[in-house]
Amino acid sequence: MSAQSGAQSGAPSGAQPSGELSPQALPTEVSYEGALRPGSLAEFVGQEKVREQLGLLLGAAQIESRTPDHILLAGPPGLGKTTLSMIVATELGVPLQQTSGPAIQHAGDLAAVLSALTPGEVLFIDEIHRMARSAEEMLYLAMEDFKVDIMVGKGAGATSIPLELSPFTLVGATTRAGLLPNPLRDRFGFTAHLEYYANSELEGVLARAAGLLDFPLDTAGVVEIAGRSRGTPRIANRLLRRVRDYTLVHGTQPDSKSVKAALSLYDVDEHGLDRLDREVLRIIVERFAGGPVGLSTLAASVGEEAETIEAVVEPFLMRAGLIARSPRGRIATALGWTHLGIAPPTA
Repeated sequence: MSAQSGAQSGAPSGAQPSGELSPQALPTEVSYEGALRPGSLAEFVGQEKVREQLGLLLGAAQIESRTPDHILLAGPPGLGKTTLSMIVATELGVPLQQTSGPAIQHAGDLAAVLSALTPGEVLFIDEIHRMARSAEEMLYLAMEDFKVDIMVGKGAGATSIPLELSPFTLVGATTRAGLLPNPLRDRFGFTAHLEYYANSELEGVLARAAGLLDFPLDTAGVVEIAGRSRGTPRIANRLLRRVRDYTLVHGTQPDSKSVKAALSLYDVDEHGLDRLDREVLRIIVERFAGGPVGLSTLAASVGEEAETIEAVVEPFLMRAGLIARSPRGRIATALGWTHLGIAPPTA
């Protein structure tokens, strides 16, 4: 509808057929995600302690005209680690170079990235715990002395050439801080541990996002989405966009009734459990009488990979108090039985 009117008004002849937009003009999920990212610490909602600590770190560096200490951001996915790295570069007024741990599988890969940095630039490495060991060892010297040693040649004729680097700030993000080797972890001057959001904080995130999307969702609808977002802003923003899609297609009002209808369509219940979460819980309760049941058996029963159950489903169900681990496997708690509408066993 709006696409057609936009294409028909003043479109140059021969550029695009009437009623179509160029691929570059079409809004995508990525563009929506980028539009919702806060651009400064003042706009960032939640993580008050981390924001205060980062503000102090960056402010002191700006006063002294130096590069800030290296920063490690640790926490579950979707809490704002990438956003905070962008904010660090914005607050300092310097460029941001982004890469990821899995992309750095050799020391030469890291040397190429480091040598291309400009003075004061921020280097963001996502999932830094997944870097190759040889690259990690090169990073030790780069973080401390801003130089790397490059080996030229092989065997007895190999020589080491020192390469000076421009001063930079490394921002590393990890969902598994325990997998980082101690020498690397100790070289970060500041480590921020991001926590899951409270519902009241998520309501602030959603209110801001709804304003940016020009979507006048009422307070009851905001509260409803916040309660189903698993304490994660990324999930909250995604659910908000699905509710917005629902109101656009069905022509309904942006209220709690539309929220419930939209999220019911996407199989997200009032506690944030999706289809796979409920299926795992149902299998434990109904097929295995509440457990215990091993991970491989559970994965085979659900028809999913064991890694998916362990990394995606299980952490949220445990945090919600619906299942627990025992030496013999996973068991459903009394709250898990109740969530399925089944009375828990007395023993």
